[in-house]
Amino acid sequence: MRSLILAVCVVLAVCVVSPALAAQGRPTPAPPLGAWTPVPELPGMGRPVDTASVAARRRALLARIGRGVVLVPAAHERELERDYIQDNDFRQSNTFFYFTQLETQDAWLLLVAGGGATETVLFLPPRNPLQERWTGLRLGPDSTASRLTGIARVLPTDSLDPVLSAALLRVHGPLYAPLDLTTRDEPRLRDLVFAGRDVRNLRPAADSMRLVKDPDEIARMRKAVDISVLGHLAAMLAARPGVWEYQIEAALEAEFRRNGADRVGYPSIVGSGPNTTTLHYDVNRRQTRDGDLVLVDAGAEWGQYTADVTRTFPVNGKFTQRQKAIYDLVLATQQAAFDSTRPGTTIAQLNRVARDYMRAHSGALCGAETCDAYFIHGLSHWLGMDVHDVGDYGTPLKPGMILTLEPGIYLAPEGLGVRIEDNVLVTATGAEWLSAKAPKTTAEIERLMGRR
Repeated sequence: MRSLILAVCVVLAVCVVSPALAAQGRPTPAPPLGAWTPVPELPGMGRPVDTASVAARRRALLARIGRGVVLVPAAHERELERDYIQDNDFRQSNTFFYFTQLETQDAWLLLVAGGGATETVLFLPPRNPLQERWTGLRLGPDSTASRLTGIARVLPTDSLDPVLSAALLRVHGPLYAPLDLTTRDEPRLRDLVFAGRDVRNLRPAADSMRLVKDPDEIARMRKAVDISVLGHLAAMLAARPGVWEYQIEAALEAEFRRNGADRVGYPSIVGSGPNTTTLHYDVNRRQTRDGDLVLVDAGAEWGQYTADVTRTFPVNGKFTQRQKAIYDLVLATQQAAFDSTRPGTTIAQLNRVARDYMRAHSGALCGAETCDAYFIHGLSHWLGMDVHDVGDYGTPLKPGMILTLEPGIYLAPEGLGVRIEDNVLVTATGAEWLSAKAPKTTAEIERLMGRR
């Protein structure tokens, strides 16, 4: 059913929204952001691998564990005849991607540390010409894979077991593997646990590394955020009383894909009127009415990294005085939190700053209670390969961390909800708004929507 809804959304976006924009002389969409040119010699992969970055991550991981063997499986090939109904595409497991940047299926990464030496081995399935007639070219265990990945030793997957056994005998250390929902059905890992091997979870070490982004990750995040901003602009331009929420969603996500997004980072939230007060509303089937606010919480994924941006705007292009007062308090609260974002602070401290500011500046806006009583979720979360990315929330901020700042006020009896969410990079001296190009003040939003 969701596939059918999405198809209808796309048709409506093209046939209803776009002609209306053109007919009224509204601005045409911006050209695609830095369209990525596929490299023909990367069969079964996505974008070129930043070999220096992933090699540095592997070295850092082995330095952390000291002595041991690391075994990381890739995500598995999707069975198209069975899985197509799930409306999903192949997405690499985050841990495997972090240490390889490969989007190839059914592969394994083996890292060995001990005795002052380290070793890296990539195992790839042998190429199958018959299968490739269905799926396209795949990366196989040959010299091409070594050259493209920067990993000197690449072997077929059927040689993994003897190489792994020899490594375990040589190192006399534990085996580290990601132990989570993505690997619970891996027979090889399960057999090692049952055999009494010292198998330890790799996730804590790998996840803590992901908390501070390196330059390659920051560049991917910037791209994902920039694409997301264009989608939010398209959503604002598509809005007008009587439009259905799914039509706004279609305009938003079409702009994501037009600018190179791999997928959405999470189901897009497009809530109007009373739906603005439901935090994770994603049904997107209500017809908007004059006077409604529309809350759009959506992010594009690019290169395995996702943005997470929220904007709230009036469907008719003009805030009422009541809407503007609530909105301005939320915006000022976000700014207060941003002004306190710097290395050494914690998310808990920023949350207190935001709530204290909202409480002190509420006046009588929210009735007998101060407005922080209607700020019913946390201020922030980590952002990266997952929309709620991995990492200890007690960790003091460091340069290279990326987080959201997203205060909100939700007045259900009035059907009035406002959330403003931006993506923020911690720098050496403070912080940087990554999503600043999305209009955020009431004046900026009204100016943009007045061009419809």
